[in-house]
Amino acid sequence: MSRTRTAILAAMALVAGTAGAAVAAIPPDVGVAAIPCTVDYKVQNQWDSGFTAAVTVTNNSAAKSSWAVKWSYAGNQKVTSGWNAKLSQSGTAVTAANESYNGTLGTGSSVSFGFNGTYSGTNALPTTFTLDGVTCNVDDGGSGPGPTDPPGPGTKVDNPYAGAKVYVNPEWKAKATAETGGSRIANQPTGVWLDRIAAINGVNGGMGLRAHLDAALAQKGSDELVVQLVIYNLPGRDCAALASNGELGATEIDRYRTQYIDPIAAILADSKYAGLRIVTTVEIDSLPNLVTNVSPRATATANCDTMKANGNYVKGVGYALNKLGDAPNVYNYVDAGHHGWLGWDDNFAPSAALFKEAATAEGATVADVHGFIVNTANYSALKENHFTINDSVNGASVRTSKWIDWNRYVDEQSYAQAMRSQLVSIGFPSGIGMLIDTSRNGWGGTARPTGPGATTNVDTYVNGGRYDRRIHLGNWCNQSGAGLGERPQASPATGIDAYVWMKPPGESDGSSTAIPNDEGKGFDRMCDPTYTGNPRNNNNMSGALANAPLSGHWFSAQFQELMRNAYPAL
Repeated sequence: MSRTRTAILAAMALVAGTAGAAVAAIPPDVGVAAIPCTVDYKVQNQWDSGFTAAVTVTNNSAAKSSWAVKWSYAGNQKVTSGWNAKLSQSGTAVTAANESYNGTLGTGSSVSFGFNGTYSGTNALPTTFTLDGVTCNVDDGGSGPGPTDPPGPGTKVDNPYAGAKVYVNPEWKAKATAETGGSRIANQPTGVWLDRIAAINGVNGGMGLRAHLDAALAQKGSDELVVQLVIYNLPGRDCAALASNGELGATEIDRYRTQYIDPIAAILADSKYAGLRIVTTVEIDSLPNLVTNVSPRATATANCDTMKANGNYVKGVGYALNKLGDAPNVYNYVDAGHHGWLGWDDNFAPSAALFKEAATAEGATVADVHGFIVNTANYSALKENHFTINDSVNGASVRTSKWIDWNRYVDEQSYAQAMRSQLVSIGFPSGIGMLIDTSRNGWGGTARPTGPGATTNVDTYVNGGRYDRRIHLGNWCNQSGAGLGERPQASPATGIDAYVWMKPPGESDGSSTAIPNDEGKGFDRMCDPTYTGNPRNNNNMSGALANAPLSGHWFSAQFQELMRNAYPAL
């Protein structure tokens, strides 16, 4: 089940700066079959002078072997590049014709394409579309559908990102804008991290949760808007690493409940914020540690063994899902690691089973989980285009290469879609969706391969063609050569609710050297560029940038590196 909603586009103006789809409904007495064709036009992403749009065309008339969709803009929009259609423009009129591979369009079938464009002033939605000269979204009697009211406050929608803007954190925006070239991405939405109790009310004069929600209401206006929060303060947090250790000790589950989750839940339940769509990313890097970093594995740590034994990760996640899920406008997404962590046979299914255990603990049910998020604060490539898990070189499977090392997946999108299927198969609702954090997995610049590697052997083939340029897939701290990835957008692929930037680019993963602090954060050698590694990265160099500050603190050099290596390029 794809987590998208069918939208029938009607004449509806979009205010300047809004990204999303106008939605109209067919009157009850008009069947879908009476409409010859429908067009769903979504602005997925928008910035000061440009935008990305996705278009889906559904043919309800006779089957076609070729097709052409046409529309006109009311403003000065210009199509600059596109995919899955041949796009041309004359004045304000745009034509999108089929490619050689997608010309067949059967009765009841749909085809999708997308494009990038530029504009100035307002970016109003087109109001009329034709398919091979026939006007779409209008019934045979000539009376077009009228716009409907959006879902009421607190009404759960299938995909919270669909048709909605996403909150731009003004604190992150200010830091990005202050960087040379940073204004190019300063308006991108990023997650708000609640990484300690004090963050609820604001740390060192910064914005607290209510301040962010109030700012979100101002950004929302009359539109739908998503606010992204990271719930990140479990007892004994990050048991396999030191850079992001938290303030709560391994046994402080009651303090987690009463001083952290309960106050957050009370704020989110305030009717003042009922019109916001609040997305929570629940406790990254916690549950996966209980699969991969516990005894008898060689990667086990004493801290992770403790957290598995006392059950406080499972209890904490369950409690958070239960309490936060009480607000009808809150959408909980549980962290599900990334393919370079859980993609192996002995990690994949056990992790899904553990996620279900947590989702049914402390009064929570699977209905409290709207979906899962992968690659949060990590660097795994979204899609590797130059090899697949089924390839072989000279009779040897790519799974035997040192990079893939018997993993079942080569990138995040394939992993996310497979994990979604696994979760549904063990009892999660069929409508769950996935988020993929693309904030730092672009791997662009001059090092980005343009084709497969040499077929000398599986290692030359994979290493020569892979976008992900890390020394080892297990390296996670402030990675050298990394770049910004796909810009945040809704419904980019089957089963994927959105690409998001949950980890704000420019915030450090951890300090390169030990730095005394009152935040409970330790020093992890994986953040030291001179470190030669451990069993979790097969004793490779860490690949970390030098001179990094504490985790969560602004790291200008990393921000510049991410912009320099962005893909798509800035």
